[in-house]
Amino acid sequence: MALKRYKIAFEYLGEDFFGTQKQPDKRTVQGELEKAISTLTKSDTSIIMSGRCDVKVNAKYHTAHFDMSLNSNGPKTLNEFKYHLNCILPLDLKVIELTEVQPDFHAQKDAKYKHYRYTILNDPVASVFYKSCLHWPYIELDIDKVNQMLSYLIGYHDFSAFKSKSDNPYNDCTIYYANASKQIIERHKFIFIDIIGDRFLYNMIRIIVGDILKILRNDADLTLIKQWLCYKTRQCGINKVMGQGLCLEYVGYDNVENYIKTITKKGKINENI
Repeated sequence: MALKRYKIAFEYLGEDFFGTQKQPDKRTVQGELEKAISTLTKSDTSIIMSGRCDVKVNAKYHTAHFDMSLNSNGPKTLNEFKYHLNCILPLDLKVIELTEVQPDFHAQKDAKYKHYRYTILNDPVASVFYKSCLHWPYIELDIDKVNQMLSYLIGYHDFSAFKSKSDNPYNDCTIYYANASKQIIERHKFIFIDIIGDRFLYNMIRIIVGDILKILRNDADLTLIKQWLCYKTRQCGINKVMGQGLCLEYVGYDNVENYIKTITKKGKINENI
């Protein structure tokens, strides 16, 4: 049977993965997905990820594509295939969507935006129930100050000052939305930092959040973020928070403005309280 192309969307807890990209002798998201798909197709199947996430980073809607044919010896429909995939996959990785797409669809090249959220528990004492976030007990974070710093990042910029060393020569990104909000959940104070952009550099969001927290803790000039952005050198912003506070919320292939309107209207991005 002829091969067809499929888009797959999946969620995972990153705590026990060595990142997403397949690596020899390492447990990765791509490796687990390819192993499960190959088991069902009875042939070696590779997937193309929409992007990579670092160690400990979580995802609610990551995407990839792959080519296969539904053979007569296995699941005969996409719903059956997804069901059997989730039976094979470990508890910390599950497929949430599986759809047929056009033969020229590309999960990485066709992606128009990505939405990341960094979660901070802003309580004096850590909670055993919220391990997948950063515990920040030192000071109560001022949302207005955080949003002032985030506002400097919106638009098209060279983000060289906010990336770890990598071989990628491209440092330009467009940030469509950057907002911090706070919410009390079961007596716990949470800070959510949502950033939506067309692409992100290696460790970029973790460094941005780390630099913002460092500035607030030292009661430093808020415009330092803006200055570092203009300097375009990693020697300026040098702080990086841990990966498990970061979550890939969504990878979008539609209009980013409509997406932002939808999630803010539905309250998925919380208003300040």
